[in-house]
Amino acid sequence: MPSGSTIQLPVTKVNAAISTIADDVLASEEPLEIRLEHNADGLVAQKTISVTMRTPGNDLELATGFLFTEGIIASKDEIEMKPGSGGANNNIITVSIKAGIDIDIKKLERHFYTTSSCGVCGKTSIEAIKTVCKLSETANDAQYPAALIRSLPEKLRYGQDIFERTGGLHASALFDGTGKLILLREDVGRHNALDKLIGAALLAGMLPLHEHILLLSGRISFELVQKAAMAGIKMITAIGAPSSLAVETAAAFDMTLIGFLRDQRFNIYSGAQRIVI
Repeated sequence: MPSGSTIQLPVTKVNAAISTIADDVLASEEPLEIRLEHNADGLVAQKTISVTMRTPGNDLELATGFLFTEGIIASKDEIEMKPGSGGANNNIITVSIKAGIDIDIKKLERHFYTTSSCGVCGKTSIEAIKTVCKLSETANDAQYPAALIRSLPEKLRYGQDIFERTGGLHASALFDGTGKLILLREDVGRHNALDKLIGAALLAGMLPLHEHILLLSGRISFELVQKAAMAGIKMITAIGAPSSLAVETAAAFDMTLIGFLRDQRFNIYSGAQRIVI
């Protein structure tokens, strides 16, 4: 468990008419400022590209995954961590773009896709992703037994160390084709948890992830499907429900999307050909 991921506080616990003072374990939540250092007209410049509320820990993975899933970098070889990154309170991380690597700094201001809350149609959002999504064309014709899919939530719960202590975190987990848990990351933000997971996979040289299964602990939003598509993931499962745009996006990228995966049941919203009932 990363240092600083949880804190212990005294609380008043009430049971019927009896109250007691006891310690409770909470998931930590602190801001992380991600700064990008790059060459601008021959000069070194820094730009804050994101301030996100996250659970401390795996910050390098979070920053790397964010840059990758936002389409700013295409490889871990394009970046390096600036010495001293982390700041006095370990809440600042600076990522340096290596010399000779060109980035579109304006993309950081407008983002490469349109979010589902901005009022632009889903088709526009999906087409915007396709312009920068390099790994989504990777094929995966594998089939997975329904029993394997049903077994994933229990494995997730077993691996969620902080959630078991606090009950307050989202998780993203990566399984191989046999259902073996490969990676798991937790965070107070569902998007952060997935960025941490994809960042860890990117740094380990695992991408594309077309032969792996992604399991999300909550609902499936458009943004989560977009991030998964960027990593080449073809199989997304989740404990919660998908949004309509999440389903539309998954279908557009030939992804299998499964929701309400709990109590030995699940719904298949796209890509049913990969599931053997």
